[in-house]
Parts: sequence; C-alpha cells; structure tokens
Amino acid sequence: MAASSSIPPVVATPREGKFNKNAARRVRVSGKIPAVVYGAGQDSVAVSVDPRVITKILHSDSGHNTIFDLDVSGSTVVKAMIVDWQHEPIKGALLHIDLKRIAMDKMMTVSVPIQLVGVPLGVKAQGGILEHVLREVEIECLPADIPSHLDVDVSNLEMNQAIHVSDLPHSGSIKFLTDDGLTVAHVSAIREEVAEPEAVDAAAPAEPEVAKKGKGETDAAPAADAKGDAKKK
Repeated sequence: MAASSSIPPVVATPREGKFNKNAARRVRVSGKIPAVVYGAGQDSVAVSVDPRVITKILHSDSGHNTIFDLDVSGSTVVKAMIVDWQHEPIKGALLHIDLKRIAMDKMMTVSVPIQLVGVPLGVKAQGGILEHVLREVEIECLPADIPSHLDVDVSNLEMNQAIHVSDLPHSGSIKFLTDDGLTVAHVSAIREEVAEPEAVDAAAPAEPEVAKKGKGETDAAPAADAKGDAKKK
C-alpha cells in the first residue's frame, strides 16, 4: 500500500493576493514552496507547504504514489497525493508542486515502478546480459491498494527468454492498463561490435568522390577564364 504511517501530515497554508512569479519568489524566500490543491470535486486552492516534508515523501519507498494527510488551514484534513512537481534545474530545489485530493473509495490510475529480483540463469551460466526494458507499468486500483513497486523474480530467465507485462504478479485488486505483450526484461547475448569498422570503410569512398567533383568544378573555372582572356587578346 502506498500510504505510509511514517509520513507526517502535510500542513498547507492558503495563499492570498496575486499569484505571479514575484509572489512565488516571496513564498520561497520565506522557506516554503508554492503549491496548488485540487480534485474531489472541490475548488482549487493556492497554498504554501514545507519543501522538507514534500522531499521526504518523494524520496520514500512509494514516492509520488504516497497517500498522506493534507491539513489545509481552515479546512478539514483530507487524503492527498503529489501529482506534479518542478525542480530548479541547477541546484535541484523544489519550486512548485500540485497536490490532488484523493477519494479513497474511487478507482484511480497510477504508474508503479518495476523492480527485478535475482540473477538470471542466462547471466550466471550462459554469459548473457540482463536488460531492464520497461521500468514502470500503469495500473488502476483503489488508493489503498496502490503498491509502492512490483517485484519480478528473474532468477529462472535463460538466454533469449523474456518477461512480459502478462507475467507480472497480478491480483484481483489491481487492473493492468499497460499492454500485456510489452517486454519488461530479457536476457540476450553480449553484442560483438565488429561491423562498425566495415561500415566506416564502406562509407569512406563517398568523400573522395565528392572531393573529386568539387575539384573538377574548381579546375574548370580557370580554363574558362583562360579562354576568355584569349578572346580578349
């Protein structure tokens, strides 16, 4: 389940006045970050929150799928999730987040990360390499049933074998929305990079050919000039 008892309630203070860049900058200078709360059929509310609490949620096992208590001053405490966030590109500081109120009795769609467990036989005994192709899958379920991640055992995977979405652990509480036929992981042979030099050699004559053409055009010009000079004489 994505809800975590170790996550303290997120306290949000409503913002008033203009909501422009200068106002957002003042919020950050005060040690908070601007946010918007919406969803559950209620009006959107501009608020400010503590970035340290938000960072703790994003770095938890369930990450942005974590369901937590949101305490907006002057309103009742509701369940919420982080649905979008922006980072400062250089220092990585949080700049803004979007929070969505969650109705615990309604199905919702989320993306859940896939974790591979074990070392495949195709790697240990056959010299292959494991490639993790699909790193998250989209599912539909009730908020209380959102898993922090999906574990997939790849220990029995042999050379040239693959695990697909259809092979992921299914339960009655989760509906997979991602195509069942997509490859999650597979074991393949280590590629030998031999063809690359040949490709370079094959392409090599193309340059002299272009150079020849250019040279011929250049050589023709003085000849034409010479004829012109002869006529003048």
